[in-house]
Amino acid sequence: MDTMVFINLPVTDLDRSKAFYEALGYSINPMFSDDTAACIVISDTIYVMALTHAKFADFTEKTIADAGTVEVINSLTAGSKDEVHRIVDAAVAAGGSEDRAPMDLGFMFQRSFTDPDGHRWEYVWMDPQAAQDGPPAE
Repeated sequence: MDTMVFINLPVTDLDRSKAFYEALGYSINPMFSDDTAACIVISDTIYVMALTHAKFADFTEKTIADAGTVEVINSLTAGSKDEVHRIVDAAVAAGGSEDRAPMDLGFMFQRSFTDPDGHRWEYVWMDPQAAQDGPPAE
């Protein structure tokens, strides 16, 4: 079995979060969703668990970070620059905000956004040759 990744995110409005991620083209797995959690299917091996603050607190004794801080950047690859644009544009249209200016290094292109709860996401396209060989020498 391939390793599966579950990114657990505390959210303030579960319905808003579900609608946001569905607007990006992802689906909700109802078998692992209820009124406290939504299992968002990113791929066959990557899932986001959007959890109400009360549900998230069941898994930690630490304080949930407020939306003005960044602890992690969730970074995913896209199949093309156009796909990077589609996802980030959809995120902004669905209530997210672009986090910073796009970065184009020639062999790699990335844009990032924050979701309505302030979680940062970055989508990256990398030239397949550079992914195999590493970045070109300067």
